[in-house]
Amino acid sequence: MDCIYLTGIRAYGYTGYLKEEQVLGQWFEVDVKLWLDLSISAQTDAIEDTIDYRSIISLVQDSIKTSKFALVERLAGSIADYILGSSDRIQQVQVILSKPAAPIPDFGGKITIDLIRSK
Repeated sequence: MDCIYLTGIRAYGYTGYLKEEQVLGQWFEVDVKLWLDLSISAQTDAIEDTIDYRSIISLVQDSIKTSKFALVERLAGSIADYILGSSDRIQQVQVILSKPAAPIPDFGGKITIDLIRSK
């Protein structure tokens, strides 16, 4: 199976366990890997034979902007479900969602969720 990678998708959202995160919001970054058959589009050079990347990027950004979940795990799962439902061509998706500024005392790293969903 072939893959398309979309990396560095950023959006401001309101998912988080703490009330401040749900009110003030924060930046999220998402990388997406899509498994699908690219053999036809590799020959036809026609966008209708593949996935329009812009639609997946917009879907991810809209999901982040409009969702209000307590857990980033739920946000990542929701994004994966939306992507799988967006096209019959996509057989599997990997969503890597990072929360770069986690509000945890004495922690300067980021929280990352990495999940894979299949049809």
